[in-house]
Amino acid sequence: MSDSNTTDFINPSTFILLGIPGLEAAHVWISIPFCTMYAIAILGNFIILFIVKMEPNLHGPMYYFLCMLAISDLVLSTSILPKMLAIFWFNSREIDFSACLTQLYFIRCFSVIESGILVAMAFDRYIAICDPLRHSTTLTNPMVATICLAVVLRGGILILPHPFLARSWQYCRTNIIPHSYCEHIAVVKLACADIRVSSYYSLSVAFLVTGLDVFFITVSYIQILRAIFSLPTKDARVKTFVTCGSHIFVILASYIPALFSFLTHRFGHNVALHFHILIANVYLVVPPMVNPIIYGVRTKEIRDRLLQLLTHKGT
Repeated sequence: MSDSNTTDFINPSTFILLGIPGLEAAHVWISIPFCTMYAIAILGNFIILFIVKMEPNLHGPMYYFLCMLAISDLVLSTSILPKMLAIFWFNSREIDFSACLTQLYFIRCFSVIESGILVAMAFDRYIAICDPLRHSTTLTNPMVATICLAVVLRGGILILPHPFLARSWQYCRTNIIPHSYCEHIAVVKLACADIRVSSYYSLSVAFLVTGLDVFFITVSYIQILRAIFSLPTKDARVKTFVTCGSHIFVILASYIPALFSFLTHRFGHNVALHFHILIANVYLVVPPMVNPIIYGVRTKEIRDRLLQLLTHKGT
């Protein structure tokens, strides 16, 4: 009997997600803001996709990248929220081993893809403001398609080793994950194997990808700001800066919560576990909700088209 249990533990068919340990009594209340954010994310991103598809004037590089960001947000939030809400509402804690690794892969993959999209959008704004005469010839439809494909392949290939390494290990400690989703570190800590290769690779990808992406975005916006401040009139400077405002807000909404979560996870050893998990959820759930709101409110073309649709339906 003991041998049988050991064998089952070495090859677990399911993992058990605990949700937010220490806050089990408040799971239903915690689910309300998360469910609201998910509903806003789904509705907002589908509206962005619908408006861009229906409005020929929006068929340009900036809006193609925005659609890609919306798709990434939809996949990222849907990878997490349905299972999380099932835990909170129905105490449905079991997740199949393969489903857990799939969730792990999608979360990491689309986080990298989203970071790449933000770089592409920064490049688009750089060309549009610093070299506007070459914008239409540089960012042609084939070039935009190539950039999108490169961003997707980069995310898919770089994260691919994670689930394969996790599947190759033995799990002989426990199959209980003290988290609300299959977070990479939480899963690999359960393995009875040397996980240093996975840890080093994960850190390398995080630093190289995020570091390079933030570097390229920063360089782009330094050049953009130089171009803006060199404009002759205040009105021209303000108008040009406003066109970049949406992207700046999205960048801040994407990277600041992620950075805060990373720092608290790595260095906040005295921080309560439930706080770590809440922050890990927030940094993945908030950007998909905030991004369509920011672009819907601050982008005149999208705002006008949405108001036109609402007015038409109202009459």
